[in-house]
Amino acid sequence: MSFWTRRKAIDTAHAGHDGPALKKTLSWYHLVALGVGAIVGTGIYTLTGVGAGLAGPGVILSFLIAGAVCACAALCYAELSTMIPASGSAYTYSYVAMGEPVAWVIGWSLILEYTLVCAAVAVGWSAHAQGLFKMIGTPDFLLAGPHAGGLINLPAVIISMAVAGLLALGTRESATVNMVLVVIKIAALAVFVALCLPAFDASHFTPFMPKGFAANPGPDGVKVGVMAAASLIFFAFYGFDAVSTAAEETKNPKRDLTIGIVGSMAACTAIYMIVAAVSIGASRTEVFSASEAPLVFILETLKHPKIAAGVALAAVIALPTVILAFMYGQSRIFFVMARDGLLPRALSRVNARTGTPVLMTLLTGVLAAVLSGLLPLKEIAELANAGTLAAFIAVGASVIVLRLREPARQRVFSTPAWPVVAAGAILGCLYLFASLPAKTQHYFFYAQLIGLAIYFLYGVRRSVLAQGSPPTK
Repeated sequence: MSFWTRRKAIDTAHAGHDGPALKKTLSWYHLVALGVGAIVGTGIYTLTGVGAGLAGPGVILSFLIAGAVCACAALCYAELSTMIPASGSAYTYSYVAMGEPVAWVIGWSLILEYTLVCAAVAVGWSAHAQGLFKMIGTPDFLLAGPHAGGLINLPAVIISMAVAGLLALGTRESATVNMVLVVIKIAALAVFVALCLPAFDASHFTPFMPKGFAANPGPDGVKVGVMAAASLIFFAFYGFDAVSTAAEETKNPKRDLTIGIVGSMAACTAIYMIVAAVSIGASRTEVFSASEAPLVFILETLKHPKIAAGVALAAVIALPTVILAFMYGQSRIFFVMARDGLLPRALSRVNARTGTPVLMTLLTGVLAAVLSGLLPLKEIAELANAGTLAAFIAVGASVIVLRLREPARQRVFSTPAWPVVAAGAILGCLYLFASLPAKTQHYFFYAQLIGLAIYFLYGVRRSVLAQGSPPTK
């Protein structure tokens, strides 16, 4: 069989095989918390200011556009995850719908996405935790990476490895901690909204799009405008895809995955729109856009220093939920690709006591720690977006391919108006990708060339389908 035509059979893509298996420990409420934990994080606590600097008050429209594209992708994910309840997310769906080479590209894109998201959130967490580390005497050169005149962002390194350690202990244990932290995070945002509403000034929304709609280079060559902000803020919305990586560990995947994916996306879209609108109403975008902790900054300008400190503390406590969700997804993508033989099989080993791929979890932690310790938030977030956009395009295409190839197959959840929604996910993601900085696009393609080299040197000959035999324990 040519590698171009290798596809997983849809009926054997689920977890019922002879390879290493993950424990089924999660219920729907764990999945909703996992999704909310992944989505509500650095995007709203930190990137709101960066996006406002690119688009002005039009950042509200940026949130709406990015959310609409993600909503289309979320509906596609819900259909595929319930029809193919196997770990691997977009990688597995692409393997079934479009074959091994496309699956490898998407799997590699997901590895890029999840690792970079973990790193970006670790940097955002560090921005909120600077005060605490200074209180214990941490020197300034250990609080920022080389781009900011320091040696390494030590807080980001510490939180990356701490979350990896928690995940290695077990899925259910880390999911329970995640639920508690999500409650803290949402409570902090609710307090922020309540305190900002009395200071709301509608004049802050004029002019609404001072830098235009399309992503065009500004005076310094950096792309600005509503679409430039949307291509960055897109980072704030995804996270529901991490829910689909939990398919094999879900007790009732056909019901719970739909609730987890659609439920978390709907809840978070509402939260984002409210917080962004209140932020702009309470302070002009040019005032808070330079801050790496804009919500804390706004509360301080409104003379609520103690509450601002409380929100910062809540972010310090709760932002790790985003790292946890994406590090969880990253280790599962690595696990499934190794189980399929596209990466060394040793990487798919599951710890007998915890039921988790400990080696891959810790490796993910190390990669995220290195990146977060050395690189700035904006560049990490933009490159993470490129990998995610590729995955979302593949999911939309997989829905179309499987609808045409197997129209009679039972679908527990059917994407409404699937031709429009799937096409919306694909075209919307392509537009957002085109709005990314040219440097980011180039880095993404360079990363894909490295990935393809690994595939043709290793995976193309060693994959389970290439050998014609199932994985062994």
